Amino acid sequence: MTQIASSFGRTIGYLRISVTTRCNLRCVYCRPSDLSFEERRDQFLDFDEMLRVVRVLAGAGLYKVRITGGEPLVRSGVVEFIGEVAQVPGIRDLALSTNGLLLKKHAEALARNGLHRVNVSLDTLDPDIFSLMTGGGRLQDVLEGIDAAQEAGLVPIKLNVVVTRGFNDDQVAQLAALTLTRPWHVRFIEYMPIGGDEHLYQQRFVPASEVKQQLIQSFGALEELEWSGISASRNFRLPGAKGIIGFITPMTEHFCAGCNRLRLTADGKVRPCLLTEIETDILGPLRAGISDEELLQLLRVASQFKPEHHEALGAWRGQRNMVQIGG
Repeated sequence: MTQIASSFGRTIGYLRISVTTRCNLRCVYCRPSDLSFEERRDQFLDFDEMLRVVRVLAGAGLYKVRITGGEPLVRSGVVEFIGEVAQVPGIRDLALSTNGLLLKKHAEALARNGLHRVNVSLDTLDPDIFSLMTGGGRLQDVLEGIDAAQEAGLVPIKLNVVVTRGFNDDQVAQLAALTLTRPWHVRFIEYMPIGGDEHLYQQRFVPASEVKQQLIQSFGALEELEWSGISASRNFRLPGAKGIIGFITPMTEHFCAGCNRLRLTADGKVRPCLLTEIETDILGPLRAGISDEELLQLLRVASQFKPEHHEALGAWRGQRNMVQIGG
C-alpha cells in the first residue's frame, strides 16, 4: 500500500494509542477534578479494534507505536495486547508511556511480549513533592519500576519531567544528574495548557531556555547531539555523562515540521495533532462494519487535518484534557 502522506508533505509513520482514560495518579498538569468522562466499556475501543487500526496503518508504512493512557498498565489485558502489536509486520519500534507505579509488576512480561522500551514520568526525586504533584503517589514504587525495566532490557529508559513552576523548577539539576552515571534519557518538557486553563498555564509555565541555563550553571557547557528533525526532543549531554538530556519545547520552539504522528484516543477518535480540537471518529465506522480499505481511506482523510503548526493559546480553550487525549 502507498504510505499515508499528511498535509504539508509529512508521511505518517508513528501512532500513539491511548488504551484508557483511567489513571492511578492525579498529576497537577494532567488530571482534572471533573471525572464525568470516566469510560464506559461500550463507548471505548476494545483491543481487537485497536489492533485492526495498527494492522491497516502498518500496511501503509506505520513502523512505530507507543501505548499510552491515562495509565495504560491499569487496563486489564494490555500486556497481551502489546504482544499482539509486536507481532504486526512492519512495527519495529514499540514503546510504552507509564507513570511507573505498576512497572515493577509487569516489566518482565512486557519485555517477553515484545515491548522495546519505556518512557516513565518522573517529575521529582523528593518523595514529599512527588506525593504533592501526583495526588498521593509513592516515589519509591516508581524508582523500583524503573530499575525493573532496566533489568528487563526495556532500554533506553526515558524519564519525562514536566517542569512546573512552584513544584519542581528548582530540581532540574538533580534530575539531570541521573544521566551522569546511568545511560538514561532525562527529557524536560514544557508545561502545556491542555484543557484550556490559561491561568494555571501562566502560573506554572517554565521555558526550556530557563531549564537549560540552570543546567549550564550547574554542570558547564552542554554537548549538543544530532537532531533528526522528527523527534520531539532536542538532545544534549552533560560533560562526561553516560546518558542524555532532552528538551521538548511545544510552546517556545515547536517541532511541527517533522511531526509524523497520529493519535488514537481510547474512545475511538483519531487526532492529527495533540494541540488541536480536530478529531475523526472511527469507533462508529468500525462497529458499523467498515472494510479495511474504507478504514485506511478514513485514516488518510484524518491525516489531512494535521496542521502546518499548532496555534497559540486561544486555539485550545475548551478542548479535552490530557488524560482524555492520551499522553
